[in-house]
Amino acid sequence: MIRQTVAHVDLAAIEGNLRAIVAFLSGSGGARSERRISAVEHRTSDPRATAKPPRVIAVVKANAYGHGAAEVGLALERAGAAMLACADIEEGILLRRAGARLPILVFGALGISDLDGVFEYDLTPTISTPTAAENLEAAAMRRKDRRRSKLRCHLKIDTGMNRLGFRHDNLARTLPVIAQSEHLAIDAVYTHFATADDPEHLAFGQQRERFEKALAELPSLGITEHYRHAANSAALLRDERVWYDFVRPGLLLYGIVPPPLAATIPLRPALSLRSRIVHVKGTRPGEGTGYGLQSVSSTPRTLAVVPAGYADGLDRRMAGRASMLVRGKRVPIVGSVCMDMTMIDVTGLDVHTGDDVVIVGTQEGAEIGMRELAASIGTIPYELLCRVGTRIERQYT
Repeated sequence: MIRQTVAHVDLAAIEGNLRAIVAFLSGSGGARSERRISAVEHRTSDPRATAKPPRVIAVVKANAYGHGAAEVGLALERAGAAMLACADIEEGILLRRAGARLPILVFGALGISDLDGVFEYDLTPTISTPTAAENLEAAAMRRKDRRRSKLRCHLKIDTGMNRLGFRHDNLARTLPVIAQSEHLAIDAVYTHFATADDPEHLAFGQQRERFEKALAELPSLGITEHYRHAANSAALLRDERVWYDFVRPGLLLYGIVPPPLAATIPLRPALSLRSRIVHVKGTRPGEGTGYGLQSVSSTPRTLAVVPAGYADGLDRRMAGRASMLVRGKRVPIVGSVCMDMTMIDVTGLDVHTGDDVVIVGTQEGAEIGMRELAASIGTIPYELLCRVGTRIERQYT
C-alpha cells in the first residue's frame, strides 16, 4: 500500500447481513408467520401464492455501492443469494468474469446498448421500454444457435415512479406484442417504489395497488410470469405485502438502514474509511486554512492534514459540519475540503504524523457512521458510498 487512505470492506459482515435479512424474511413462526400468510392472501388471489418466504435478489450495482462488485458479488453468492442485480450489461460482464455463477439481472435500459453481452455472458435483461423489447427480439432472432429456445427476461411495470417501465395504465396497448414474441420469455414482472423511504407519502400504497392490478391484468394480455418482485431495502422493512417472490435489498446488505427508517435486523456496516495524519502544524489567532482561508479562529489551534479529499469521495460541505476520529475523539473538519487533502482541528490532543484517522467507522469505542455523515451534509448514504474514489484501495477481510 502506497496511499494512506484505505477503504476496509468486511465481506463477513456482508454475508452476515444477507443471512440476517433472510432470517427476518423467514420469521420465527408465531405472529410473524400469521402476518406473512395474511399478507400473501391479501396481495393476490393467484393460486401460486404461498407463505413461503421470498428469496433475495442482491443488488450490487454501482460497484456494489462502492464496496467492490466482484468481491461482494462472490461473497453474496456464497451466503445464499438467489440472484445478483446490476445496472447495465458492463457491470454484469464484470461479475461473470469474476466468477459469479448466479443469475444476474440487468436493471437498466437497453434501447441503444450492445446486446451481445446479454447472450455471451448469460445475463437476464429487463424489458422496460418498447425499444428494448424490439432490440432484444431482433438480437435473439439473430442468435438462433443459442442452446435455449428463448431469452429469459424480466418485465418492468411503471406504477408511478415515471422513470423506466411500461405504464401501468397502458398495458393493453404495449404488452401484447411482447407476449407474442417467439424469442423472449417473461420470467418475472417487477416494479420500483419511488417513496418507500417516506412513511408519510401516499404514493407507496398507490404504487402497490397499481402493481396488484397490473399483475391481475397480465394473463389476459398473454403474460404468464413465474415470479414477481418490488421491494427495495426500505419497502422490505415497511410492508410484507410487497415481498412477493423476491426482494431486492441494496443498502441493507451493506449494513445501513435507509434513513429515516429504523430496523431490528442485526446488521453490521461493511465499509470503513481510514487514513493517517501526514502533517501537524499550529496556526495563530486570526488565521484560516485551505482554499479561501476558511474557519478563521480567534485562538491558536493545532491542525492536522489528512490525505483524502473530494477526489476520494469526501464532500466540500463536510467542512464545519462533520468530524473524523483521532485517538478515539471526534475532531471537526475545518477549512475547505480540498481535492486531495482535508484539515482537522486536533487542538488539545497529543497527535503526531502517522497517527490513525477514521473518516467512517469505529475507533476506541467512538463511531462515525455513513448515515450520520450523510445527514450532516444533507445527502443520503447511497451517494457517499458510491462516491468513494477509485484511487482508494479496497482491502477485504
